Amino acid sequence: MKKILYILSSVVLFIACDSRTYEEISDNTPITIAVKYNAEVKTIVDNNCIGCHAVGSYKPLTTYTDVKNNIDGILDRIQRPNGDPGKMPQGGSLSQTQINTFIKWKADGLAEN
Repeated sequence: MKKILYILSSVVLFIACDSRTYEEISDNTPITIAVKYNAEVKTIVDNNCIGCHAVGSYKPLTTYTDVKNNIDGILDRIQRPNGDPGKMPQGGSLSQTQINTFIKWKADGLAEN
């Protein structure tokens, strides 16, 4: 009886272990609405970038024009793999939905309003 109980508990533990990656469990739902700077992008920038990219800093990202003019560099940096010293934001990562928002914003023509 102990042997059966041991086997069953081992099976339950094995099944309970999940080895999916962050990319597999993160929300990667396609964005279907038009993305605009003031409505979607600005909040992401304000919450994740301004700490290091404020007025007077290297590559400030405080205005629509700043972000628009640096979109290719932003996309490069936010999509780098974890562990890459150039990945932004430093010490963290944007969610896949936030990254997709930047990608869609560029694809939609970088609209402000």
